[in-house]
Amino acid sequence: MSERAVPFYCPYCGEEDLHPFEGDGTWHCRACARKFRVNFLGIGAPQ
Repeated sequence: MSERAVPFYCPYCGEEDLHPFEGDGTWHCRACARKFRVNFLGIGAPQ
């Protein structure tokens, strides 16, 4: 299993110029200069 989720594109501008930033799951998009975090919440329907 991978240590972190890797996004394929920026959720804000759609570009693929992403680089890991400080902390787990945090990414920096060089195209729009935004930083965002990817979190895994779980699998399946809530009970």
